[in-house]
Amino acid sequence: TKDPWWDPGRGCVMNGKNSAESNIALSHISFLLHLCVTPQLSINAFDYNCHVDLIKLLKQEGELFRLRKARQKMSELFPLTEEIWLDWLKDEIRLTEEEPNREKVYELFERAVKDYICPDIWLEYAQYSIGGMGSPGGIDRVRSIFERAVTAVGLHMTKGQMVWEAYREFENAILSTTQLERIHTLFRRQLAIPLMDMEGTYAEYEEWSEHGVPETVMHQYKKALQQMEKCKPFEEALMVAETPKLAEYQAYIDFELKEGDPARIQITFERALSENCLVPDMWAKYTIYLDRQLKFKDLVLSTHERAVRNCPWTMGLWKSYLLALERHGADHQTVSDVFEKALNAGFIQATDYVEIWQAYLDYLRRRVDFKSSKELEELRAAFSRSLDYMKHDVEERFGESGDPSCIIMQIWARIEALHCKNMQKARELWDSIMTKGNAKYANMWLEYYNLERSYGDSIHCRKALHRAVQCTSDYPEHVCDVLLSFERVEGSLEDWDFAVQKTETRLNRINEQRAKAAEKEANLARQEDERAEQRRKAKVEKKAQKKVQKGTRAGEKRKAEQDDYQDEWNEDAGEIDCPKRHRGNADQPTDEYMETETGPFGKATPPGYKPAPPATKKAPQGAAAAPPAHRQNEDNPELRNDNSSVFVSNLAYTLEEPEAKLRTLFETCGPIKQIRPIFTGKGSFRGYGYVQFESPVSVPEALKLDRRDVEGRPVFVSPCVDKNKNPDFKVFKYNTMMEKHKIFISGLPFSCTKEQLAEICKNHGTVKEVRLVTYRSGKPKGLAYVEFADETQASQAVLKLDGIEVEGNKISVAISNPPRRNATDKPGSSRPTGDAMPRQVYGARGKGRTQLSMLPRSLHRQSAPAGKVENGSAADGEPASAAGNAAGEPKQLSNSDFAKMLLNM
Repeated sequence: TKDPWWDPGRGCVMNGKNSAESNIALSHISFLLHLCVTPQLSINAFDYNCHVDLIKLLKQEGELFRLRKARQKMSELFPLTEEIWLDWLKDEIRLTEEEPNREKVYELFERAVKDYICPDIWLEYAQYSIGGMGSPGGIDRVRSIFERAVTAVGLHMTKGQMVWEAYREFENAILSTTQLERIHTLFRRQLAIPLMDMEGTYAEYEEWSEHGVPETVMHQYKKALQQMEKCKPFEEALMVAETPKLAEYQAYIDFELKEGDPARIQITFERALSENCLVPDMWAKYTIYLDRQLKFKDLVLSTHERAVRNCPWTMGLWKSYLLALERHGADHQTVSDVFEKALNAGFIQATDYVEIWQAYLDYLRRRVDFKSSKELEELRAAFSRSLDYMKHDVEERFGESGDPSCIIMQIWARIEALHCKNMQKARELWDSIMTKGNAKYANMWLEYYNLERSYGDSIHCRKALHRAVQCTSDYPEHVCDVLLSFERVEGSLEDWDFAVQKTETRLNRINEQRAKAAEKEANLARQEDERAEQRRKAKVEKKAQKKVQKGTRAGEKRKAEQDDYQDEWNEDAGEIDCPKRHRGNADQPTDEYMETETGPFGKATPPGYKPAPPATKKAPQGAAAAPPAHRQNEDNPELRNDNSSVFVSNLAYTLEEPEAKLRTLFETCGPIKQIRPIFTGKGSFRGYGYVQFESPVSVPEALKLDRRDVEGRPVFVSPCVDKNKNPDFKVFKYNTMMEKHKIFISGLPFSCTKEQLAEICKNHGTVKEVRLVTYRSGKPKGLAYVEFADETQASQAVLKLDGIEVEGNKISVAISNPPRRNATDKPGSSRPTGDAMPRQVYGARGKGRTQLSMLPRSLHRQSAPAGKVENGSAADGEPASAAGNAAGEPKQLSNSDFAKMLLNM
């Protein structure tokens, strides 16, 4: 169904052949056309893209009548682009070849050349007219069209030359003795215009002219050539730039405006607008130039009309159009019709409707003869309609009036007071203005006062100022001063006393309110300062704590070095092996051997050995301080009920009032008995805690809140299980076996959601679960696992999805086969490790280029099986070498083993 078309003699064809399949396809297109595009246009007739889609579908369907109607409808609402016009014109030309009446095509060309200045359309128009050259007056018509074409696009720097050449070819075709002068004239006119490839035209004229090139023509040619050299950089910039070339055209227009040639300025604007027809600023700049410089009625009004047809949503273009119509003396009905079109254009702001109404009301006011009642009644009716329009249409659409200051009503009141001498109507309007929320503003009351001062009387002036003093909240002092100044000039003593009393009472109340507000603001500022001071102190304490911890780690490192030295000394002295022990903190004994009189070494202690002080003594400098009570008890099972508690983690360390945050998060799960956030010794939050409910029934509801976002981080909620009783408990177990019913996807865009991924995968099988892999902070890694109903669906998904692009990212898809995790990576892991690959150990300088280690073989450090050898001693009293050889694996050497090696070398 490629390139369907119609043929006027044979009906609907497809690829040049009648086909039943083609007709079925076209019927489907027609159905989709009625189902999708047509209803959309009935809702919004100004949907440009729907018009384009409708024309494309009708062209494929091959219905000429409906295609003409759709194009006609779009042409009434919008200017058509060069491509749409050329398609339309070529279709009509093809159909009128056998018809004697060609006037319809001429009318269509006339409409086409008005939308944009397009050299290709003018050239097509001239060539079509040549076909009717044999009819009466045909030659004159062709010549007239060519003259209009060179006037419109002859200055086009890059495409104007084609029109000139076509004009000369036409004159050559009908050449006679009396017409040689016409060709000379065409050459002279063309050579006087700066165009690209002027040199070729000049050489052609030299060859064609029998008497050479006249001096005047040569002078004009050189002048045009100089102008072309000035314009050439701008033309070259346009040639290399990408569409729509807005910046390049702006620079070109500014250059032509400085040069000041109206014809060249106009053609440059037209060229820019042909590629930037949806840029309102470009149309505004062009219309302003025409309004202020050229001032030709037909050109100005046609350009304004094209501007609002291209950018109907821009209120400024409609406003300029109304002013241009009034400026050039358009009739009242035309101005009213344009205004009604503007109201239906669909502006994007409520204030745009206020401005367009103001422009139209200003026009109506300027045409009113206030001695006649007809125009005045029309003006009042327009004011009344504008208020109703703002109240109903604009407020319903935007949720706001668009005219909060009631500008239109103020203008109406001034007109009634100034021109109609109707102060009663003006006062009614101002009462309505004040009831719309403007009574609290001093400037509104002073505007009303000035109106009364100019056209009213002192009684209403005083009344207005008294109401202003009572209602104004933004600048009451100013209103009070105006009232007192008025009474000094107009009032009696009683009026003065009453005004003074009223202003003092009002100002005292205002001052009290301001004092309360200032006190409240000061309290808020003080609280903010206190919080800032607390944050500063916490930061200082945190730095100090880090220094203490750093010193503690340094002390532990020195203690470990001392223990290694003691082990080596015992081995060299021939003493018994040091039993396996766990090194503790510097302020506690390491094991039971520390409590004997002779020490842990059986006989005498090595030189320099000092037993650790008892736990009741003060910790030495650099050692870690004893944890506070809430840290000592944070993992105590007695403080929580495992069946009715949950463990909450991955909270932000900077979370303020974590207990309140956790209570807000979990209060919907059931009654809460206790919430215990965990803090450090310095009082800073550790990012986790416990929530204990009054009933175990609340725990499943709380677990549903896992990964809930709290201040930008996903919170982990897991069952509260005592690890001492259940050491193998894990909330999420990492699967190490191949999962043939599940696929692994990598390379996903970070913006991809579970719903989007499920939508992509559902076409290849039944998706049971989608899991996106994220960091602890909740940020995506670009990885995901998708589980299908069976292995077959997963295999098909791998074949279909691997290598496709998702939002510009090429993804990789494979069957899920997670790598094995080494059990020795995590201490205390209960997973068997007999089949785990031993970790390759390289030297201090890493892996060499030849992948050979430069360390002697006798000093190679080998890994030992977990649970068999630890710290150089075999479990259950076996020698380390025996334990290693029994397992068939190399042993792990201790510091004492290295000492023996060094002594034997």
